[in-house]
Amino acid sequence: MSIDKSQVAQRFEKAAQSYTQHAVVQKKICQNLTRLMQEYLSKKSLDGVFEIGCGSGNLTHLLLQYFVIKQLFLNDLYPQVQQHFQVKENLQWRIGDIEQLDFPHALGLIASSSALQWICDLDAIFKKCSDALTDKGYLCFSTFGQQNLKEIKALTGQGLNYLSLEEIQEKLLLKNFEILHLSENIETLTFHHPKEVLQHLKATGVTATASQHRWSKQSLQQFYQDYLKFSELEQNGQRHYQLSYHPIYCIARSKS
Repeated sequence: MSIDKSQVAQRFEKAAQSYTQHAVVQKKICQNLTRLMQEYLSKKSLDGVFEIGCGSGNLTHLLLQYFVIKQLFLNDLYPQVQQHFQVKENLQWRIGDIEQLDFPHALGLIASSSALQWICDLDAIFKKCSDALTDKGYLCFSTFGQQNLKEIKALTGQGLNYLSLEEIQEKLLLKNFEILHLSENIETLTFHHPKEVLQHLKATGVTATASQHRWSKQSLQQFYQDYLKFSELEQNGQRHYQLSYHPIYCIARSKS
């Protein structure tokens, strides 16, 4: 599936104010990724750090909290993300599609959380990462696997074509990365009604894939009805509807 980056930017920009409140899974993923980085990175002081897809700064703020960063470069698709950050002397912006941008050089760390699934050519990005990192520089990221939002894909046919953990591993090894950690898990959110599922997705900008999808009153009712197969009855007789996230975590190091 080709990804319309201008539409992705538009949807995330629309969701910018609601994202922080509703992106509970993405926030938890950032915390998990930071914990792994604390565990695997050999030093806490870093010269050059580049974050791909910084969004409203969930990961950025954790990086600044736990690491001493001399020069920070932040990337996202649209300039309005800058409103979430204080102006700092050691902060430089790289706004635009990461696949079209030149990377900063001599980096000690490239980090990204919940963004690389929007990349069309991940091999090319891993090559750019490898070239931009110093010897033994780190590439630390989370992305999403093939079970991500599986309920939505099953019912609407809409969604990204996610890579498996094995495919990501193979791509990293081909670009001469040493993999220190690679893992995956499923995070499940529950809602009282399928309408809340759609509201959650809209509030987090995830509907950026649904470019051709238009709801009618009839198709919406059908969606609510079909979502029953992804629901369970609680003991009190209330029904809850599940939505699955499938994070993949990676800590890799460049080899000379």
